[in-house]
Amino acid sequence: MSITVIRPGLASTFQDCGRHGHQHLGVPVGGAMDLRAHQLANLIAGNRHDLATLEITLMGPTLRFDAPACIALAGADLSPTINGTPAPMGRPLVMHAGDILSFGERRNGVRCYLAWHGGIALPSVLGSQSTYLRGALGGFQGRALRKEDILPLNLALRADTLDALAEDLDRMSIYLPSTLANNPRAHLRVMRGPHTGLFTEDALRALFNSPYRITNESDRMGFRLQGPALPVLENRQLLSEGATFGSIQVPADGLPIVLMADRQSIGGYPKIGHVATVDLPQLAQCMPGDEVRFEEIGLAQAQQLDNLREQALARLSASLDGLRKLVERCVADAPDASP
Repeated sequence: MSITVIRPGLASTFQDCGRHGHQHLGVPVGGAMDLRAHQLANLIAGNRHDLATLEITLMGPTLRFDAPACIALAGADLSPTINGTPAPMGRPLVMHAGDILSFGERRNGVRCYLAWHGGIALPSVLGSQSTYLRGALGGFQGRALRKEDILPLNLALRADTLDALAEDLDRMSIYLPSTLANNPRAHLRVMRGPHTGLFTEDALRALFNSPYRITNESDRMGFRLQGPALPVLENRQLLSEGATFGSIQVPADGLPIVLMADRQSIGGYPKIGHVATVDLPQLAQCMPGDEVRFEEIGLAQAQQLDNLREQALARLSASLDGLRKLVERCVADAPDASP
């Protein structure tokens, strides 16, 4: 029960919702850059819980399935194909032994997420299967995929059930709540934070009224932005504090950096604001050269939007119970398995 990596792609790593509770030890949270797409892929593959998905960046891998499986793709459209035939995004897909999953040109987005029903057999490191490349920690041997890697599946499907399962899944409708749909906004919503008062009014006007461009120096740790500098009222030393996903920190040159999934555990630069959690998936799907704009939002509204997103995920999960049961009945030697 395994998958063979024929070509690894540009940067293919396993990610889940992150390694929480260890920042005080200097261990970054990490996890999927686009949590929305990661969660959607898991649910549509018939998983009940947060299992590691393969985060595929720009250039996808080529994978040979050596055992039957049910998979799903969400996030960036990187022209996936199965045995050379275009494969749909956001649908459960039945893979036969010997099938080849590959990717082509980028149509939109940057990061695609591939989920397997039952997940890949990866060790849990500090409560997470996420790959942290700088620390060679977690995921598949703490690194990105390489040619000829063998990825062991936790579960495989019975070969004699595949055709009937594929027909049943094809007939099944999946209704994605509008809250979870990919509807790019013209402006990313930003909340003020405890350091906002350290910046000049000119800095705030620039942040909320000027375009910024993502630079080539951006990565999973942070997106560096090029645009109007954001001056502080006075230079002062700040105590280091925990770094959060979406914080907009401003170093001495005044050019903002949005902290992303692999952010450092603590930081001492002043933070002019925080990108709302619901808009981080859109930012994660941007690439160097893309332009972003910001608008102000209050904390209460950001919390409400986040609650609506969580409620939508719960409704989607409940609506897919029938899909899960269909797939679980086809699991080899474990008809009642519940990943």
